[in-house]
Amino acid sequence: MNSQFVGQTDPINNQPYVPLQDFYVIKGQVPVEQVTINGQTYYVIEANNINPADIAGFYTYQGWVSNFVEAMNTPGTYAAGLPGNSPVYQWANITGTVAYETHLYQHYIRGFFGGDVLVQPNGTIIPYGINTISRNSSIPNMDISRLY
Repeated sequence: MNSQFVGQTDPINNQPYVPLQDFYVIKGQVPVEQVTINGQTYYVIEANNINPADIAGFYTYQGWVSNFVEAMNTPGTYAAGLPGNSPVYQWANITGTVAYETHLYQHYIRGFFGGDVLVQPNGTIIPYGINTISRNSSIPNMDISRLY
């Protein structure tokens, strides 16, 4: 979807669409195995030992992934869904653009929900999208308190 929209103009706030990045969060301890191949050491996640319900996939502006992870670990941060007519979509800044862009993507990607936001205690809003698998995981609707 990035290649289809990035560089085009958001018709709602007249700002250029930005590239989004997907990333995954795993709840709990992650089993890791140390492997050496040709003298190089690698750390491999033992994915077959992770309950799929403990994995959540998110999409947000690629420059905000670290901010998103930090927000998830900030007490008092909560997740909310924006209604289809939210004024956030009209904000003439990157927050408005990402909010609308993820909302738009849900019409093109089966099992994707956009227009969600993390709201930090200081009022910072980080828009994101989430996949269906994550909505059905043991991290229900991005319940931040369950990730600590």
